[in-house]
Amino acid sequence: MSKNWASTLKLPKSTFPPRPNSKLRDQYIQQCADDFYRWQSANRPAESPLILHDGPPYANGELHAGHALNKILKDMIVRFKVQQGRRVSYIPGWDCHGLPIELKAVGAAEGKTVPPHSIRKAARALASKTVLKQMKSFKTYAVMGDWEGHWKTMDPDYEIRQLRLFQKMVRRGLVYRKFKPVYWSPSSGTALAEAELEYNENHISKAAYVKFPIVLENHVIPGLEVFSGNLFAVIWTTTPWTLPANRAIAVHHDFTYHVVRAGNDAYLVAEGCLDRLTKLLWGEDATPEIITSVKGSELTKLKYRSVLDTKRSVVRPIFHASFVSAESGSGLVHIAPGHGFDDYLVTRELDLEASAPVDNNGLFTEEALPDEPNKLQGIPVLEGGSQAVLDLLGDSVLKVHEYKHKYPYDWRSKRPIIIRATAQWFADVGTIKKEALAALEHVRFVPESGRNRLEAFIKGRNEWCISRQRAWGMPIPALYKANGDAVMTEETISHIISVIEARGIDAWWTDEPNDEAWVPESLREQDGETIEYTRGKDTMDVWFDSGSSWTMMDGQADVYLEGSDQHRGWFQSSLLTRVAAMVAQESTASTTNSLGLSPFKTLITHGFTLDKDGKKMSKSLGNIVSADQVMDGSLLPPIKSKKKGGGETKDALGPDALRLWVANSEYSRDIVLGEPVLKSIHQSLIKYRIMMRMLTGSMHQSARTSPLTTLDHIAIFQLRDVMAEVQKHYENYEFAKALSALNRWVANDLSPFYLEALKDRLYCVDGGGVLEPIFMGFLRMLAPVTPVLVEEAWDHRPAWLKEDSSVLHPLHQLYDSPVIESSRLSLDEAQIRADMPALMSAHAAIKGASEVARENKAMGSSLQCSVVLQVPEGTKAFDGFARYQDELADMFVVSSVELNGEIPSSCEWMFEREFEVGGQTFKATVLPPKQAKCSRCYRYVAPKEDELCGRCEQLVAEAAV
Repeated sequence: MSKNWASTLKLPKSTFPPRPNSKLRDQYIQQCADDFYRWQSANRPAESPLILHDGPPYANGELHAGHALNKILKDMIVRFKVQQGRRVSYIPGWDCHGLPIELKAVGAAEGKTVPPHSIRKAARALASKTVLKQMKSFKTYAVMGDWEGHWKTMDPDYEIRQLRLFQKMVRRGLVYRKFKPVYWSPSSGTALAEAELEYNENHISKAAYVKFPIVLENHVIPGLEVFSGNLFAVIWTTTPWTLPANRAIAVHHDFTYHVVRAGNDAYLVAEGCLDRLTKLLWGEDATPEIITSVKGSELTKLKYRSVLDTKRSVVRPIFHASFVSAESGSGLVHIAPGHGFDDYLVTRELDLEASAPVDNNGLFTEEALPDEPNKLQGIPVLEGGSQAVLDLLGDSVLKVHEYKHKYPYDWRSKRPIIIRATAQWFADVGTIKKEALAALEHVRFVPESGRNRLEAFIKGRNEWCISRQRAWGMPIPALYKANGDAVMTEETISHIISVIEARGIDAWWTDEPNDEAWVPESLREQDGETIEYTRGKDTMDVWFDSGSSWTMMDGQADVYLEGSDQHRGWFQSSLLTRVAAMVAQESTASTTNSLGLSPFKTLITHGFTLDKDGKKMSKSLGNIVSADQVMDGSLLPPIKSKKKGGGETKDALGPDALRLWVANSEYSRDIVLGEPVLKSIHQSLIKYRIMMRMLTGSMHQSARTSPLTTLDHIAIFQLRDVMAEVQKHYENYEFAKALSALNRWVANDLSPFYLEALKDRLYCVDGGGVLEPIFMGFLRMLAPVTPVLVEEAWDHRPAWLKEDSSVLHPLHQLYDSPVIESSRLSLDEAQIRADMPALMSAHAAIKGASEVARENKAMGSSLQCSVVLQVPEGTKAFDGFARYQDELADMFVVSSVELNGEIPSSCEWMFEREFEVGGQTFKATVLPPKQAKCSRCYRYVAPKEDELCGRCEQLVAEAAV
């Protein structure tokens, strides 16, 4: 009977658990996040710190997986930079002003009656509470940063910096007030910027063809001399509610227009639109009668009258506009300068009124129909307004139809907006466009496609509407005279800032409206008369708030990282405000040094989170996934407890699972999050834990001085290679590629090759090898991605390693510092590397043949065989194998290896597999072992069954002495 030799073996002994201990999670997070951030702030060099400037999340609502994606990407970057020896600065921030917080604090209906100071008090309390709640959640992701020093756009010192930035733009003449069309949200009651819009591709409008009577007294079109009927201009509009604001009709001077008979009357229609209009008005088979034709340039000599002017004889002009097209409509365009950007621009030289008879709530005012105001006043323009106008037009309406098209919506309320002329404050960004684009030339974009996207937004923008009609925000520091004239100068803003510093920002709303303390003494009197001023009620666009955050830094940030939607939001507002403030007014493109003009050196963008079906997550679809669901394992099937009666539990792998999902994602695109993806993530994480358990349980202090074999050298070279590849990908922010390289190393080199080949020496001989360098290198590669796992593995390191104070914590180590002393690597690296392809190819062939033998039940363990490699002498491959003849059996985990040994003509079984080296084909033959199984090491090298092999017999004897 075989003796039990287990007590003589060095079997693995690890305290590292198969699953993380939830009771210790907070402790590990504290150590690898807060404590580690403080450590690097004190121990990494202060010169040239890396600054990752936080794009502030909105202090409203619960966090979701998209927030985790953003914060974890940032965290992985700063952690790797610490590994590279940099001190990092990451100060989390929050965007706290704006409509959503205001509405949530006081309610949409109540907000219209609650005084501003009460709204602000409630909104501030809500934002403050939300910041603390979100901060607590962010910390559970093991995100490190200066949480205690976090900033908010509602902080007093932040508000003062923002006002001083605004003052610089005023000094340069970049801020002005104008009555012109802006995007207006009736549902929110405020003006909006382009960045606050989203577009509904399936919006349905009530479109209509309407006729306007032409006035022919002053000019007669050739060919109409004998025509006795009325001539009408036919227009097409998708917004009939704007017709009360009609002030002109536009044509194209190069188009040919036909005068088409319509009973006793005639219609003016562009030639390119005639077929479409004929089918709509008279049917598919109708043939229009063209009375005469005329160039558009001739039509500009005509006038027309609006049918809504029932009691006034107002004639209106017809003029050329280059944007007139024959692609849709009639080729004649209804112009309402108070409700259209193009309309406004084209009518400026004509001095036409930009009428917009719509109030803040999107209701018609009495000016919509001055002759009979009660017929339209109070009707919502977007809900019944178009039909009400069409009803008034009566027979002037030729055709009404539904029209599906792309239409702007308020991104917060998800309701359609209108274009409406109001008095608003604007920033002139067209003036600084050239400098802004030049600044981007020095910026690195990840991915590079982000450059074109941001440049396109900059190029397409000339004005920025920066005023909002809300109480919860930063006030635009304007004073108004009794006649409505606004006063805002560098001097007045300086004075207002001094009052705010003394009284607080809320005093702008709580002080008496005519409190003269807000007015500089130089403005209080004029020609001996006292002039009274009131403070404006407009607040700044929240993009101006967050876009001012660069003022917190002394120089440029190394990295900005946010979602791709921020090209038109925070990225753009940060760039524009910095350029506006930093470029001197008298500078020209030729003298401006644009290097450093951008607030960021590197701009990284990520996509959005999708559910398992590839659909965008939204509250309406009910498919939003929280980060907590990923961490607690609730998105995956439960696991059965191994304890009797233990039932089922969630497979909670904590923040490492969440972070590994982020790191494995191609984040530059939209990212899927669901059960299939998370199953793969969990499998990888479990594999890492298995490796950590094996390494922490198998490292021996004696291995530090044990001689290194060829196998050990190969393992070190493979470790160096994968660490270099992972480092390259981390440097390029390619986290998925880094993990792919790491996983290949684990799956191909570490687990099936080195650890498998090392077991005999590890358990049965001297416990040597290079597991400690592998452990350290492995942890360094994982450190940016799974810091909690690294902290946990370090906590479970062997006692002798804990006692060695000379070994730095893996998070504190420099990534590229040596994992092993070079003096221990005594073999020729170049020679081994040259021979490694042959060794690996033979290894794969032996494994393949052994697997076939196993399938045929010829053998079990790989040690239960001997191997003959048929490699002709004189080949480079033969020389390589011959160099390592004594180590081949251990390397391939078989009991013996012969080079060109004799293969018995008849044996119990035999399996072969060919392999290639340098274009030559060789053969590996797997045969039954030649000797008996050693009852201690299980190799088939013992002289008899139940006996020890010579090596084991010697080792046991030495141990007994």
